[in-house]
Amino acid sequence: MKILAIETSCDDTAVAVLEGKAKKLKILSNIVSSQFKLHAQYGGVYPFLAKREHQKNLPLVFQKAMKQAGNPKIDAIAITSGPGLEPCLWQGINFANDLAQKLKAPLFPTNHVEAHILANFIDRGPTSIKFPAVGLVVSGGHTQLILMKKFLDYKILGETRDDAAGECFDKVARILGLGYPGGPAIAKLAGERFSAGEPFSVKLPRPMIKQQNYDFSFSGLKTAVLYEFRKQTPQTQKSKQYLEALCAEVQQAIIDVLIFKTRKAVDDYGAKTVVLGGGVTANDELRKQFKKEFNVLMPAKKFCTDNAVMTAITAYFHWKNGDKPEGKIEAKADLTL
Repeated sequence: MKILAIETSCDDTAVAVLEGKAKKLKILSNIVSSQFKLHAQYGGVYPFLAKREHQKNLPLVFQKAMKQAGNPKIDAIAITSGPGLEPCLWQGINFANDLAQKLKAPLFPTNHVEAHILANFIDRGPTSIKFPAVGLVVSGGHTQLILMKKFLDYKILGETRDDAAGECFDKVARILGLGYPGGPAIAKLAGERFSAGEPFSVKLPRPMIKQQNYDFSFSGLKTAVLYEFRKQTPQTQKSKQYLEALCAEVQQAIIDVLIFKTRKAVDDYGAKTVVLGGGVTANDELRKQFKKEFNVLMPAKKFCTDNAVMTAITAYFHWKNGDKPEGKIEAKADLTL
């Protein structure tokens, strides 16, 4: 079975072709066209600008992915139907609908959050996970803790009440003048914390870390950074030494909250595995600390950020599970598991 997958939930135009044979999966192509340079000047993603770029890029990315895969006969098409930015989702869905008619191929809608979880099984089989498991999806738009009692079975335990972790990184980077996307810029400075000598002492709150639930809130951390930054002199604000210390504290505050809430879920439900997914899980320090703390599965870094391979593998596993394709697919910006 050869699956063509399309992902346009945010600002990446992605198309991939996946071949599934018995228990073996093979990536025939994986093309991602990023728009981050376009949106960097605004400090974030503008949905209708992203929609326009998807419209322009989809035919080109599709042709490139098909050529890389050897122009195979497509047996099924997978498309992200949500959650995400609705104008962007519709571009992918409309393109996929047209392709499905032309290729006479069934169309499988996929959940973007689930796809981030199943990205862990691109290069390993489903038997590599021990249940019950706790999934943690951390990206620019999502921070969710998910209970998995078995494969493809989900229950949301908690999620962010305001800013997602990745969104917090982006907003903090904007405050500090570090550009977009914020996560890599903050991680870079955090990793250089001792390069300028003795670091500044900066202490920030760990939002909701004491509350006995599985929810998150990162807007307060962003506000705390704003107040901390504003009270410094212009000279200190430009100091690399100060920025390194502040970025290291922001990064650690987010990681501390994520680990604490995940630990609570693991203990409460007797989870045997933690499954990470989402763009923020490409952060080296987060990966290192989660490895120390849990029996954890993490996707390869290139599959943490948005891509169509994870969309394809999600459709593949649901097809193997006996799920049927759908005729009419609509964009669902707030789609849940």
